[in-house]
Amino acid sequence: MVRIRLRRMGAKKQPIYRIVVADKESPRDGSFIEIIGQYNPRTQPETVVVQEDRALYWLKVGAQPSDSVQQLFKKSGTTDRFARLMKGEAAEGLLEEAAKAVAAAPAPSPKTRVGRVAKPKAKKADKAEKAE
Repeated sequence: MVRIRLRRMGAKKQPIYRIVVADKESPRDGSFIEIIGQYNPRTQPETVVVQEDRALYWLKVGAQPSDSVQQLFKKSGTTDRFARLMKGEAAEGLLEEAAKAVAAAPAPSPKTRVGRVAKPKAKKADKAEKAE
């Protein structure tokens, strides 16, 4: 069985995920068939980039998305477009709609978050004033 799932990339405690099509039996970071997108939870807002045509193709031939990928597909609108494709809507129109949705999405901040926010350290002058 073929699954659409996340593959972890990035440094320690700084994950970035690729959305890949892989055999169900292969390990999380093992071999895969095709890369169809990327998910970055560290940007504000979270970045989800999906190659809509390839995602719709793999869903159409029977690939099963994992729970986390299913949520990402719902967020990006891929699940709704797939349902409309199965009802008989033209794929070209759906792909144009997806391209417009990507263009209308807000640009993510180039700064990424890394967990907790560090408090600014007190300067030496401030420490000296508090000591007096």
